[in-house]
Amino acid sequence: MAHGSTHGSTNEKRQAHELIERLPATQLSAVVGLLEAMLDPVSRAIARAPIDDEPVTAEEEKALAEAREWSKRNKSIPHEQVLAELGINEEEIELQRMSFSTMTLI
Repeated sequence: MAHGSTHGSTNEKRQAHELIERLPATQLSAVVGLLEAMLDPVSRAIARAPIDDEPVTAEEEKALAEAREWSKRNKSIPHEQVLAELGINEEEIELQRMSFSTMTLI
């Protein structure tokens, strides 16, 4: 029997397609990102990696405290603004990410 050819699998795929069709356009990129992450072995490995349970060093704690204080005194910079200042956009990032996920190791 071919992979994905079972009746249940076919119904689940059909249901997934129907749900995607009902989503507003604003949520499609999140779903696409989720599906890509689920299919990307590196993303799966990262998601399954154990939590970093090493103690925070004094140096790291100081850096965190400084960052928190900075955030209290300064307005954060929106992601889109940072990208614009760098001369790139979300589509370019997505294309780059897609090219990385399709690369194979030799």
